[in-house]
Amino acid sequence: MTQKELSYLEDAIRHEDSIISIINNTISNLNDENLISFFKNEVDIHSDIKVHLIELLEVKSNG
Repeated sequence: MTQKELSYLEDAIRHEDSIISIINNTISNLNDENLISFFKNEVDIHSDIKVHLIELLEVKSNG
């Protein structure tokens, strides 16, 4: 994997961190339990994506 591709993965991980942070901030400002539940699910989805990207980065940077 090229350095440019590794940088892309690092950027994608930072992007997921940003999305998770924004969603968590949104959750803290909500009162509607349905919306809170929806956004918590979104945090789970983006956390899973982040984990997958980190695993991919580790595999590609070590091999």
